[in-house]
Parts: sequence; structure tokens; C-alpha cells
Amino acid sequence: MTSPSPSQATPLSLPLWQLLAGCADAVTAVSDGQSLTEALTACRPAERPGVQALSFTVLRRIGRAQALRQALVPKKPAPWVDSLIISALALACGTEYDEHTLVDQAVTAAKRKAERASGLVNAVLRRFLRERDALMAATDRDLMARYNHPEWWIARLRKDWPDHWEALLNVNQVQPPMTLRVNARKTTASAYLQRLQEVGIQGHLLPDEAHAPDAIVLEAAVPVSRLPGFEQGEVSVQDASAQLAATLLLAPIDGQTLAQGARVLDACAAPGGKTAHLLELADLNVTAVDADPERLKRVTDTLNRLGLQAHTVAADASQPDTWWDGHFFDAILLDAPCSASGIVRRHPDVRWLRRDSDIANLARTQDAMLTALWPKLKPGGRLLYCTCSVFKQEGQARIDAFLQRTPSAQALPSPGHLLPVVEYPDDPALADPALLQDMGDGFFYALLIKTP
Repeated sequence: MTSPSPSQATPLSLPLWQLLAGCADAVTAVSDGQSLTEALTACRPAERPGVQALSFTVLRRIGRAQALRQALVPKKPAPWVDSLIISALALACGTEYDEHTLVDQAVTAAKRKAERASGLVNAVLRRFLRERDALMAATDRDLMARYNHPEWWIARLRKDWPDHWEALLNVNQVQPPMTLRVNARKTTASAYLQRLQEVGIQGHLLPDEAHAPDAIVLEAAVPVSRLPGFEQGEVSVQDASAQLAATLLLAPIDGQTLAQGARVLDACAAPGGKTAHLLELADLNVTAVDADPERLKRVTDTLNRLGLQAHTVAADASQPDTWWDGHFFDAILLDAPCSASGIVRRHPDVRWLRRDSDIANLARTQDAMLTALWPKLKPGGRLLYCTCSVFKQEGQARIDAFLQRTPSAQALPSPGHLLPVVEYPDDPALADPALLQDMGDGFFYALLIKTP
């Protein structure tokens, strides 16, 4: 999901107080452990775009906002009131809204839902405006406030990427690009780019077309309903780094490509972007497995829109004996469950929902899936392991451990960890905007071949 900018997603027909109230609902839900995507389903359709935009902004700044609230109101208010104050403080740290309008609208939101707390909301926000510089300087000493990430997350990045940790934290505060994947069965990226320009949508091909030859990066996000040929399956929305999966799995190895009709497993397939891309590029017999039946329906919906077919199975990919038909696979794509630390700029709630202990638990799941699926691969077959994570424990460390315990596995040249950063500088605001726009999400890729 690509986040809209605040100016794009706060319709003038809806008062700011109404969107703030919905944002406070969403922030409360995230604080209770619910994903933002789930929380937004409670919004009325007319409110959802504006509430989503505010929520994205707030969750990118919530570390600072929580520290400010603690300094201003040491005794935590009731959950919804706390979320409203935090949301308003997060927005007050930016320049999207006139500060006095923001205070007035936050107070109005409080009066509508928690009238007794409206005086507290007013007092807290007005004090922040009076003492802004001192409060910002004081909270700068708090790492979570300065970088808007949990301290364990910051520590892990510093250990994994001592030269890039700060850039990785900062880029998560930047709105990501909207990237398209053109269906190679129907048209080309160059031809579709021209169609976009004809309807007033600006974009460009990636400079390194070998990385994602079917990708187009839009200058600004648009609803998919505006994309020509979307319903006819000519184009999909998929990040450039994610598009690399199909390209890597299908690339020739020692001059040999997968034969027409090759049996391919897409483990953990939902929502289906990688499944579809594989079928757009080659005539394959694809089995798409996912443990969540509801998410698996999205795979079917995606394939139907694109006019493609795969065998879908609702099952746990790590338990193949419950679903495997006994026929070995020529290739396996294992997009393993992970922390999603590489896509935090698209899903800012992830950093607040995860816990440090989750990483070790996820690593055990990743190990189990590699171990369970490897025996189902033909000798000479290939397996592509990937995660949308920038944590080494979910990437190179998993492959190193698997290679040590699996004599039949041989690593082939692979991208390894892809980081959503420019090499310079740490502050994205000082970097070339074009470079930032073309950055794909954080990913890890390792391609393995099974020796006879």
C-alpha cells in the first residue's frame, strides 16, 4: 500500500476534527496490537483516505509525540484521549497544518467524543506551542523520540549496518514511491509509460532496467482506477525490489532456463504479486500455497484480473506432508514470514507492533520452512529465499545456517540484502529526490541450487 500525502488525502469536505477523531481511533487500535490496515476497516469509506493519511503521518512521528506527551502529561490519560493528544502533537511537529487550527480542531474532536477531556487537550497543545523549542530539545535525548523507532530496533540496525543504520531509520520517515509492474504478456513498460502520459500521469522507467525491466515509477501516487488497462490486467502495483523475485527465480543457470510447464511452488503466496509475475513471464505450472484462506482469495482475485491461472492451496507451507501431491518441484519461491522491517516506510505501524523477541521466533519459522521445503525440490532444481527485511538475522544469517546443515544446497550469485537507502547522506532531505524516488523496499534474496 502506498501512503498518500496529507494534502492528497484530507478532502476539504471533511472537517479536520472528524479525521483527527478517526486517527485517534486508529492509533488506539495499533497501541492495542491491531494492524493499521485492520484498524482502518472501521472507518466509513468517505473518511478512510483522510484518516489513513493522518495515521501514516502520526505513526511516523509517534515516538517523538509519545515523549512529548509524557513530558507534558506524566499521568497517562484515558486511551482514546491519549491517542488524540499524541496524534495532534505528532502533527504539530510538522508543517502540514496551521498550529492554531490544529489545536481548535483537536479540541472539537475531544468535545465530540470525550467532552470532559477537551480542556486537557487544549491546555496540553497550547503549552506545547509555547514551549516547543525547549520540549523538542529535551526529547531529542530520547533515541525513540529522535528516530521514531523502538530502541531495540535502533540497536539492531546499528549492529547490522554500522554505516547505514541512521539512513535506514530516516528513510522510513519518507513517503515511498508508487511503482507499477507492467504485464509483459500484454504490453511493454515503454509502451505503457506512453499510455500513462497520454492520460496525464507522469512516471519513468528505472535507470537499471535489468533490476526490474517491467517497472514504472510514478511521480505521484494515483488511485488504481486511474491506471489505464488496470481492470484488464495490463498493470499491477508492486515495489521494484519485490519484482526482482520472479526475475531471479527464472534467470538462466549455466545457460539453462526452466522448461515450459515447469512445476513451481510459491510458498506463502498471498497477496499474489509474485505468483502473478512468474506467470506473466513464463508458462509454468504454479502451486500457490498460503496458510490464510482469506488472504489466499486475494491471490485468486489477482490472477483472475490478469487472466492467469495457478493451483491455490490453503495450507501451512512448512507442513508439506499435509498438502504436497508427491510430485517434486523444479523451482520454489519461499517468500518467508518476516518482521517486514524493509517495508516500514509503507507500513509505519509495523515498527510499533513488532517486539525484539519476534525476530528470533521468525528466524525459527524461516529455518523450519527451508528445512521442510528443500526435500520437495528436484535435484538440479532451484530455490529462491526472500524476506522483506533488513535485519541480517532474517536474511544472510538464515542462509548461512541452512548451507552449513544442508550439504546438497549450493548458493548461487544473489543480491543478498537490498537496503532502501542512498549511499549518501544519512538525512534523506539532503539526498537527490530522484534517487530516493527510485529506491525499492528493503529485501533479502538468496538463490540456491540442489546438487544431484
